[in-house]
Amino acid sequence: MMNKILIIDDEEKLRGLLARIIKLEGFEVLEAGDLKSAVRKLDQSDIDVVLCDVKLPDGNGVEFVKTLREKYPLLEVILLTAYGNIPDGVQAIKSGAFDYITKGDDNNKIIPLIYRALEKAELNKRVQKLEKQVSDKYSFHSIIGKSRNITASIELARRVAPTDTTVLLLGETGTGKEVFAQSIHQASPRAKKSFVAINCSAFGKDLLESEMFGHKAGAFTGAIRDKKGLFEEANSGTIFLDEIGELASELQAKLLRVLETGEFIKIGETVPTKVNVRIIAATNRDLQKEIASGDFRSDLFYRLSVFQITIPALRERVEDIGPLATEFATRFALKANKKIKSLSRDFIAALEHYAWNGNIRELKNVIERSVILTDGEELNVESLPFELLQISNGNSKNLSAFSLASAEKLHLQKILNYTKGNKAEAARLLEIGIATLYRKIDEYKL
Repeated sequence: MMNKILIIDDEEKLRGLLARIIKLEGFEVLEAGDLKSAVRKLDQSDIDVVLCDVKLPDGNGVEFVKTLREKYPLLEVILLTAYGNIPDGVQAIKSGAFDYITKGDDNNKIIPLIYRALEKAELNKRVQKLEKQVSDKYSFHSIIGKSRNITASIELARRVAPTDTTVLLLGETGTGKEVFAQSIHQASPRAKKSFVAINCSAFGKDLLESEMFGHKAGAFTGAIRDKKGLFEEANSGTIFLDEIGELASELQAKLLRVLETGEFIKIGETVPTKVNVRIIAATNRDLQKEIASGDFRSDLFYRLSVFQITIPALRERVEDIGPLATEFATRFALKANKKIKSLSRDFIAALEHYAWNGNIRELKNVIERSVILTDGEELNVESLPFELLQISNGNSKNLSAFSLASAEKLHLQKILNYTKGNKAEAARLLEIGIATLYRKIDEYKL
């Protein structure tokens, strides 16, 4: 697609000369004699670079630069200054112009300058595209599910996101607490700043303190240089403290000080470091019980739990299992270069009857395994781990993963898949009567 350049100048001859020079480079050139007509062209066309005179009949080009940068942040502006009017050029740069040239005398500099401005404009577009991809990936729309439990949690997260309120996310391991934390950050005024996550159970006490708050060189053996902690890295952004219930008591006191004063002291330092950080914490523990046992500070709990959101377990949102499985199958099929077009009804049913103690994380692992094991275009029960094949009989009694009935159901399903539903052929292979096969199909709801 041809790049578009807009020239804004009330001197028609000079404007025409510039247009001819620029068109020779293969650019599409638009012209405007004043700011009013320039705005109309900007609204109608996707302009990449603007060349704008300082003095125009209806305004000042230097002041117009600010308007352009606010309304059209992706384009770049080159200002045309009068001879010797360097202050205008300096002010234009401060206002956000890409550069300035002396009007009428620097025609040989225009083309190289336009090419550099175009490179910057293209970079602006790429950055915006990447920001949109990140925003889409971590937006609330990326959280899959329409069940009442998950939509209630999403609504609470949406409401608290625009604030600076500390949030405590509760829920079992694997329910997606970090996804919620990222979505809250992405929907907040801090979205363009850092989102930093740390698992409080992944480090020993001393190492965790250094990771969170940093240290000065020489503070301990091995501290050969100053280290910024994650709180400092997250300044002006959001820090996500996962498994907060695992935090040692000494670090609980230090975290409480950050919440109360916005300050902390690095290891080996005596002067406090000030930060402006939003804290989102998460735990799968019952912190009230931890408080009762003396393992968690009540004052820290009340500071962290200003706004609590409970993320439901997967078994509490069964109707979301199918859409989640479909989404994961699409992702992993792309990764494995396979064409998975559908998930069989029995496959979904088996997923819906499983307890999912590992929640979404466990579901992801199962779907990835199934995609790898499947050669066709449909995921079916043959690719599922044996323990998932739990069904409910007429009395709603779950069959054990090790029961003979579960093994028989799985074998019947495999044979029916092999014969592509041909029951007579399946009965022949199983060496049973067709009536017996129909009875078992009805019994196992195949």
